[in-house]
Amino acid sequence: MKTKIERLLSSYVTTIVLLIVYAFILALATFIEKYHGTVAAKAMVYYSPVFFLLQLLLVINFLMVAIQYQLLKQRKWGFLFIHFAFIIILTGAMVSHFFGQEGILHLREGESSHQIAVRTSKETYYHTLPFTVELVKFRLTRYPGSTSPSSYESELIVHLENEVLHERVYMNNVLDVKGYRFFQASYDPDEKGTVLSVNKDVAGRNITYTGYIVLMIGFVLSFIGKHSRFRLLSRELKKIRSEAVIGLIVFTLIVPVTLHGKEQPSPLLEAVWKYTVNEVHAAQFGALPIQANNGRMLPINTFSSEILRKFHQSETFGKLNSDQFLLSLLAMPDMWMQIPFIVVGNDDLADYFELTPGECAFIEVFDNNGAYKLQERLEKAYQKMPAERSRFDKDLLKFDEKINIFHQLINHQLLNLFPKEDDPDHTWYAAGDDLSSFAGKDSLFVSKIMGWYLGEVQDALKSNDWNKADEVLGMIKTYQQAKNTTLKISDKKIQTEMKYNQLDIFRKCKIGYLILGGVLLLLSFLSLFKQTSWNKSFAVILTVCIILVFAFHVYGMGMRWYIGGYAPWSNSYETMVYVSWATVLAGLLFVRRSTITFALATLFGGIILFVSGLNWMDPQINPLVPVLKSPWLMFHVAVIVAAYGFFGISCLIGLTNLLTISLSREKNTAFMLTRIRELSIVNEMSLLIGLALMTIGTFLGAVWANESWGRYWGWDPKETWALITMVVYVIVIHVRLVKKWNNLWLFNLMAVLAFASVLMTYFGVNYFLSGMHSYGQNDQVNDLFLYLYAAGAVILLLSIISANKYKKLLTFNSDKS
Repeated sequence: MKTKIERLLSSYVTTIVLLIVYAFILALATFIEKYHGTVAAKAMVYYSPVFFLLQLLLVINFLMVAIQYQLLKQRKWGFLFIHFAFIIILTGAMVSHFFGQEGILHLREGESSHQIAVRTSKETYYHTLPFTVELVKFRLTRYPGSTSPSSYESELIVHLENEVLHERVYMNNVLDVKGYRFFQASYDPDEKGTVLSVNKDVAGRNITYTGYIVLMIGFVLSFIGKHSRFRLLSRELKKIRSEAVIGLIVFTLIVPVTLHGKEQPSPLLEAVWKYTVNEVHAAQFGALPIQANNGRMLPINTFSSEILRKFHQSETFGKLNSDQFLLSLLAMPDMWMQIPFIVVGNDDLADYFELTPGECAFIEVFDNNGAYKLQERLEKAYQKMPAERSRFDKDLLKFDEKINIFHQLINHQLLNLFPKEDDPDHTWYAAGDDLSSFAGKDSLFVSKIMGWYLGEVQDALKSNDWNKADEVLGMIKTYQQAKNTTLKISDKKIQTEMKYNQLDIFRKCKIGYLILGGVLLLLSFLSLFKQTSWNKSFAVILTVCIILVFAFHVYGMGMRWYIGGYAPWSNSYETMVYVSWATVLAGLLFVRRSTITFALATLFGGIILFVSGLNWMDPQINPLVPVLKSPWLMFHVAVIVAAYGFFGISCLIGLTNLLTISLSREKNTAFMLTRIRELSIVNEMSLLIGLALMTIGTFLGAVWANESWGRYWGWDPKETWALITMVVYVIVIHVRLVKKWNNLWLFNLMAVLAFASVLMTYFGVNYFLSGMHSYGQNDQVNDLFLYLYAAGAVILLLSIISANKYKKLLTFNSDKS
């Protein structure tokens, strides 16, 4: 007879409780790290005896559950492999923690050492290496014309007992000597010294990587195994579909509303409309290559689009496209100084400095004496630490940036049109820059040509004869081609980028997904009451149209990949575009099983693209920092973000089911419960795929981290919240194993609530927590979270209503049967 402790440890209830506690402690640790630092978080949570005990209890619980329910006898191979993989991974982590060695090796050029500095929470001591490392040369390569590092490497000589090795270490290229692995971590400010992180963890790494391999095998078996949960759900879904055609009780169509600021009619604006730059000439101007401040070569068309978005938060100004706007501003600066088109973004800011609310003119930021109104408050804002700045301070700094950009543009800066022949730094210059490095005819040309060109543009605006302006513009292009001897500029890539800008692919895909997905949902709603051949045919037509939009989406991502030279999911905007793509792709995988799921996925894909198009999302293509130049990045981000698409679909299906329950009537109880069961099966299948992708993607990230800087898990907040998301969805998947919790209402509600962990992982960590993954911080995201809080309130209300209704449906169905 089993003891109480044995029954407790072999209980699924214990599994769920332990997982909930585990997720809560992990979440708590990320906030401890934010307010008290990484050392405190590791000491209080990650490396504490209580945390180790909790993980040990999870291992013991699984082993006892496996014995209790004879999982081996039931041939649950996928289930067993996955869970044993985590035991192996935890064992590897324990070996790494107790027996692994980590340190720092700092060398100056010509210096050698056989010791590494090892830092603990209490002290720093030195560990002696069985060989000596000498730094011959440190090299830092920057992006052309930029101070941003493109790569950095250390040329080393390793002195062993019987041989001498000549090696190079750079980001994503590791040196392995006698089990010690050297990673390029940092460098000295004078670029004469290097900082290498050193790691020795042969046993821990091998055990952990073995666990990753077993995990992959387990997931494969969990989808193809005859006795797997996924195959069981697939068979059950086919059985239900053979009995009836799925229907939908709710129709939800979200139509985005894009607000365009209305320019107030004024004599100045009328003059702008009257003297409009010729569209053909503006296109020629937009095709000229320039060098951005980050070193990337791009057409002026891209630069003008970025400038107009920053100033006006729009792709156009009235009837002017971005190239026409920029050329008009350069040619008529006195006029544009007085036109209110610069978005203020903060009403308190406008009131304080007496600016036109919404949008103001450049001239408004100066008082009658010509003094800069913002100066005093700016100085106070800069004196504060970033964490101490108020919303007003942050908006003031952003507004000041816009004013400075305008000032630089009218002084012919920022437009880096002119290469300096044989410049080793590959730097291009603007006409308003310091041109003292140019000599002779080049100096004369670069200093005078911009004024000449803009003068011809001014004449053309009056006469509408653009021949002379075309001619001078051609001179600038000829100069670029003649003097650019250090950089290879692809005309094809420049033209592709202009085409990418003009097509505005993702905005069109957004509209297509929202309209087609909404109509497909409406069709599903009508099909509930009456099935006809025409609505089946119409559904096929809609599906084909969605596939065409999806292909256009793929084309846009491919263009961005070609232009940037890297996989387009390296920043907030790009990952949102990719999540949208992955969501629609996930829907396509279920299109034969559930039209509703496909419609919801398409609609959700459109909503994600709508969010990506908001003003706080920056669509700019930027060069990658060195650590991101790794093939592991492509696989890690691609897989983990694809998981978000499946989780998003599950969230929408869960909402659909809760709303369906709330609107159901007693007369169609059996029919509705069957439909809810069908969608719930699709929901669980989507969750299983999403959880597999999330888990694989997270551990691919661990491999990337280990191959880039020598540790596969560092408890960075982003890593931790990815783990929390995994645990949360594991809870959702496993809660059915507890008999009293195994019901459709609870499962669908949990599928909805679990998506909050995805939002926290993707948005929350970036904007609320600290860490090396906290990129793209932007205060305007707070507006998005206001909508999320409102959605949370609606979900709470819906859960209460649906809970009461679900009990009534079950009671009525039981009495009827």
